[in-house]
Amino acid sequence: MTTTDALITDDIRAWIGRSEGPQRIDITRRDIIKYAIATGQRQEKYLRGDEAPPMFLFGADRPLVELDKLGPDGLRAESLLPPLPLKRVMAGGIKQRYHRKLRPGDVVFVKRTLADVYQKQGSSGPLIFVVYEIEVTDADGQLVMQETQSRINR
Repeated sequence: MTTTDALITDDIRAWIGRSEGPQRIDITRRDIIKYAIATGQRQEKYLRGDEAPPMFLFGADRPLVELDKLGPDGLRAESLLPPLPLKRVMAGGIKQRYHRKLRPGDVVFVKRTLADVYQKQGSSGPLIFVVYEIEVTDADGQLVMQETQSRINR
């Protein structure tokens, strides 16, 4: 172990490659319309619910939980996250690649995998980056979207 990854133990590394899902999500016109309104979409195809806007699936696989199930930071306990020594969480970014549009009536399956955990030194101390790969496929197993999400613990 080098000093640059001293916080990343073998137990933490053992989590890399773990997955959850696939979780089935039914795409409804009503959900598309609600999302379009909530996110201020202007294109009629979204407001009518004919097609899902970009980012529609972001977080769609996350369970709905009551407020008392959230931590003081507003986040729920993450099932695909090893116990990390740094507890403060920040968004690290996302990258999405779409393979086809989503329409009402589509059924998709979301599989989330913990792809990497690594440490970097920030200006105010160490940072732990957690990287997830999310793969969305349709009922025929064809790719709909791929997403890479990262979060930063400090």
